[in-house]
Amino acid sequence: MADVKSKILVVEDDLDVAEMLNAYFRVQGYEVFTVNWGEDGVRACQTINPNLVVLDIRLPDIDGYEVARRLRTDRRTQDVPIIFLTEKRDRMDRLHGLELGADDYITKPFDVQELRLRVRNALRRASQGSLNNPVSGLPDGALVDEKLNEMIKKSSKWSLLLVSIINLDIFRDAYGFVASDDVLRAISLMVHNAMREGGDSDDFAGHLTPTDFVLMVSPGKLSALQARVSTRLEQSLDYFYPIKDRDQASKSKNRLIIKVVEVPSETGGFNDVDTLKKELLRLIR
Repeated sequence: MADVKSKILVVEDDLDVAEMLNAYFRVQGYEVFTVNWGEDGVRACQTINPNLVVLDIRLPDIDGYEVARRLRTDRRTQDVPIIFLTEKRDRMDRLHGLELGADDYITKPFDVQELRLRVRNALRRASQGSLNNPVSGLPDGALVDEKLNEMIKKSSKWSLLLVSIINLDIFRDAYGFVASDDVLRAISLMVHNAMREGGDSDDFAGHLTPTDFVLMVSPGKLSALQARVSTRLEQSLDYFYPIKDRDQASKSKNRLIIKVVEVPSETGGFNDVDTLKKELLRLIR
């Protein structure tokens, strides 16, 4: 058993069910917390930082849908897996729960063994998802290193396109984390779409840093991709600012800027990922 136990928060107003789940999951090796009211569930999730929430829908104060909505709109809890556990069986109830970002939906009476497996699977998916940037959803860290390492070892030629968002920290200071996350998310989507339009299954996009992207494509597609990415991103930058600030922002030296750098296949000669990444960051800065 791992030294660090996964934490499960159970939000359930039926005291018998809450106690049964508490005892059962503790035996399975989890650290379990239980609350019986929706408001308490929101507060507990913010303070306990659970790895997963098992959430009833019918609660004495706010319902489980409202709890899920608040968790998904709070930066501290937006990525916590949620499994609804409820008597509501209608298809529309299930769809509503999934629309709110729930990872699973189990109706009562339930098979506790099935719930255990669904909890295990949700936790596994969440741990795998941590290899992606939580805002953009693009590969990060070890996944990018693995792809770069594969590229170094390939005998065939390769090409990279580097994309950097400059002054995002200044933008964040002025407009807040939500607005800066929206910028990162939108730019990531535009990069992804630009690659998909002219790419194939071997192409790859990921993060070198939270604001620096690396795109891997075949040499013949590099110039066309560079033109698509540069045009679309540069045209979008003004729209990230509130209308009242756009004129002033366009003249500011601290405005959002997109830098795009081609790294042709002839640049090769790297023996390890760390050396390659240092060179890529030098080129984009």
